[in-house]
Parts: sequence; C-alpha cells; structure tokens
Amino acid sequence: MSHVPAPPGPTARLSSLTGMRFLAAFLVFLFHLSLLDAYSSPETGHGPFASALKNGGWAGVTFFFILSGFVLTWSARDKDNAPAFWGRRLAKIYPNHVVTFVLALVLYASAHATWGRAVPNFLLLQAWIPRDDVFFSINNPSWSLSCELVFYLLFPALHRLIGRIGAGRLWWWATGVAAAIVLLPVAAQLVPAGADFGPNHANSPLYGHSINQMWFVYIFPLTRVLDFALGMLAARIVLTGKWIRLGVLPASALTVIAYLVSLKVPFLFSLNAVVVVPFALLIAATAARDAQGGGTALGTRAWVWLGEVSFAFYLVHQTLLSFTQERLGFHQAHSAGEAVGVAALVAAVSLLLAWLLYLGVERPAMRAWSRRARARQARQARLDGAAPTEPQHPLQETSEKPVTADAS
Repeated sequence: MSHVPAPPGPTARLSSLTGMRFLAAFLVFLFHLSLLDAYSSPETGHGPFASALKNGGWAGVTFFFILSGFVLTWSARDKDNAPAFWGRRLAKIYPNHVVTFVLALVLYASAHATWGRAVPNFLLLQAWIPRDDVFFSINNPSWSLSCELVFYLLFPALHRLIGRIGAGRLWWWATGVAAAIVLLPVAAQLVPAGADFGPNHANSPLYGHSINQMWFVYIFPLTRVLDFALGMLAARIVLTGKWIRLGVLPASALTVIAYLVSLKVPFLFSLNAVVVVPFALLIAATAARDAQGGGTALGTRAWVWLGEVSFAFYLVHQTLLSFTQERLGFHQAHSAGEAVGVAALVAAVSLLLAWLLYLGVERPAMRAWSRRARARQARQARLDGAAPTEPQHPLQETSEKPVTADAS
C-alpha cells in the first residue's frame, strides 16, 4: 500500500510560492512593457511580443488574488482577531502605496491627474468606479490593492464560513466557485456595454472593448472576491489532506496550456476565466510539495528574495515604464538589441527601487506595527495580571500579494 502523507500544518514554510510571486509580478511587467509604443506594431498594435503577452497582466493579477486567499488561510491563527489582522494588512500595503503614488505623480502622472482620479486612487477606492481613466489612473497597478482591501475586510468572516465546510465537501465548493468565475463573462452580457476603453489608441490591443463589462469581470472588487475565496478553499483542501496529489510539473504544464488557450478566446473570457482553475491547482500543488519537504527550484534563497521584493516591484515598474516613454521619449527601438537593452535596464532599475522600497518602507512599517502590537499586548497582560505572549502573525507576511498578484 502506498503511503499517504499526513495533512500539512500551517507552520510549513511555502518558500516556492514566495519565489513564484516574482514570476507573476514579472509577467505583469512584460505585459505593461508590451503596451509601450516601442514594443508593439505601429500599424496594428499587435507585434509578436505584444500578441504573446497580451494576457500577461490579467493572468498575473489573477494569480496574486488566488495566492492571497491561499496564504492567508494557510497561515491563519485561531487566536488572531479581526482588528489586529486588518491593522497588519494596512501596514503591509498602504505605506508602499503612498510612496509609489507620489513617485508616479512626480515622474509622469501629474499631467493626467485630477481630483476625481487622484482622491479615489490615494484612498484605494478606484476599483469601485467603472471608468478606466479612474481605476487605471496615477499608478496603474494600484487598482488591485483596492480589491485587496475588500479581501482583507471580508477575510475574518470568510475564514469562519469556509472553516465550517466539511473536508469532504471542499472540492464541491471549490468547483462551484470556479464555475462562477468562469461564467462571469456570460453574466457580464447583462451589463450595459457603455464606452470603449478611452485612453488607449485605436491600435492598442485593449481598444474596442466595453469598459463596463471588463470592469464587472475583472476590476469590480465583489466579483474578484471569488478568486480570493477559491484560493482560501484550495488552502483548506491541502490542509485537510484532501489534495489530489497533482504534481507541480503537470500543474505547470496545464497552466501554460491554459494561458495559450486564453490568447485565442473572446476578450472577456481571456481575462481570468481560462486560467483561474489551473492557477489554483498550481498553487495548491506547489504548497503541498513544499509542505512535504519536497521544495522546488523557486524555493531557493535568490528566488525567495525576489518574491519578498515582488510587491514593491509590482508597484514601481509601471511608473518607470511610463516615465521612459512619456518623459524620456522612448517611442521607437531601432534594433532588437536596443529594445532588449532598454527593457532590461528598466527591469533592473525597477528591481533596485523595489529593494529600496522593501528595505526603507515595507519592512520598517511592518516592524513598527509589530512593536506597537507587542506593546499593546504587554499593557493588556499587565492589566489582566498575565504574562504577555507573542502577537499572532500570519506565517509568511511576504508570501502573498499583492498582490495581483496584483496586478495589473
């Protein structure tokens, strides 16, 4: 009889998923790079590079959203309380957002900024407004943080509800949630089409699609909660020992095939309907392998470091890409070498700024929150006459997005 390993505990370190975050963030980078004039065909907007990457941004953020639900569920502690959880998550994302918001205004976005765009963006409310000049304003990728705030707000209640689902029914619930995501483009047909994407020129691969329907399927926080919930269910499936033991390699192959299929299906289905199930399977397969001590190449120290700075990388890269085109005037590459060189330079500078942001803003903010949490707990312990205990933290604060994954 083959040995069936025991269900992993939430203390198992998910190093490979941390490394995998950077791949998702870099996919978003490549997608935004492909939208620059120098990397797309001036006649059609669909050069080979742009055509291959046209769904990279959508896919990357979907991966982040599923991963966020997975890691938060994996690392949740029974003694943690909702206010502490909410404070911790705000400390994680908001300081980085404020810094990159200001950076975007300084480097390129001030010419396009209005109060009607800047205020919702700064408050991370932009994803609630079905206008592309609002939800994609200032620092474009920050729209996904608007969704993440909703995920965090709902997580304590969702965690209780999903925790009550019997282990034998988790796959049924996961299937139902995945089906709802896949069918969202059908439901979107009931949404008035409205205008086309406004800011994109007629040659852009984004032009000619309904803002309202795209927003409903991909931007609207309440529909994106489904991706987050799918990640939560996938985590519980692994934690309760109900994983089907699909390997990382076949799950990866399925993910690649799904992405290639997404390039051929109608636009609304290409956003996340085709890739959502393979992503959930890949995340679960990778976590199961890590939890059993198998690990992957993405769990090495270098990849883990890249994963740790991936949230900051995600937030800074679009600003540098836009600055390169709009302020430095890079509209045309005269050779393939120049195109690759500029892309590599922007990626390297983005990574450097991400590392500085991680060291100078993200980690200090998390440490400051931790110190305050310990101080509050110590004061409460003195009042209660009990010894203070360590504050409860999710296992890997850096192993979920964005973080969108997002995302784009």
